[in-house]
Amino acid sequence: MELRHLRYFVATAQAQSFTKAAQALHIAQPPLGQQIRALEQEVGTPLFLRQGRGVVLSDAGAVFLTSALDILARVEQAKKEAVRAANGELGTLVLGFTESASFNETVTQLISRYQQACPDVGLTLLEDDSETLIRRLSQGELDAAIVRPPFADTDDLVFHILSEEPLMVVLPSGHALARRDRLCLEDLRHERFVLYARQSGHGLSADIVAECRAHGFNPLIHQQAPQVSSAVNLVSAGMGVAIVPASMQRMQRPGLAFRGLALERPRAVLGLATQAHPRRTVVQRLLSCAEGLRTGEG
Repeated sequence: MELRHLRYFVATAQAQSFTKAAQALHIAQPPLGQQIRALEQEVGTPLFLRQGRGVVLSDAGAVFLTSALDILARVEQAKKEAVRAANGELGTLVLGFTESASFNETVTQLISRYQQACPDVGLTLLEDDSETLIRRLSQGELDAAIVRPPFADTDDLVFHILSEEPLMVVLPSGHALARRDRLCLEDLRHERFVLYARQSGHGLSADIVAECRAHGFNPLIHQQAPQVSSAVNLVSAGMGVAIVPASMQRMQRPGLAFRGLALERPRAVLGLATQAHPRRTVVQRLLSCAEGLRTGEG
């Protein structure tokens, strides 16, 4: 049984005439009659009763019509959904993000924009550190990841910058330096640092250490934290001071003071990493949303 058999049957049932059905289908009447007879033989019972110059449905035909209409409607729906999936409007998207990304307004705007553009795409968010996310992206476990550079051995990936934030100092609220609105890096020469270093030794913390050395001192590293937010929490516990992306100010909690840092570089870069040639259209739609956010379109 083929879909055309169902279409011929439905057209005949609705027209109640082989002649009118053949005209509607743009085929000759004899082939239509042959197809209907073949369908009845396959079903095993007559579907039409001949009545004068027309036909009416038999009891079996009436039941068969309900199912045939449902099948054809599902086929049309499947075609529409396939087109929507091809356009990136249906499907699933697994998006990884580093924990500090959730405090960045550009990131929240991107996720909001994507959900508005593709409300029927199932979005799964997975949080991890940037290095782990990049590895999982390379292995195909993620469709995209919002991470902080740099990374090694990523020739198969592309990094799209979302934001470049200035850095700030976070101190215990009772710290003497908290009385000032803006600090210089040299002001931290004798402070204990809480850093959030990567296993690879690369990343923003490594850049901060390098900048301290360029300003004539080695930072006193008192504590290592696994993530930026963990470093902020340790500062609130009096473990030292930390230099963090400006967006971390949104992590308000008692005992903290965020102060501006007179330091042009480095900047806290955050971006969207994808496969160099993403095949999935849901990823391409995400990239379009990121581009629109960057250019201010939409």
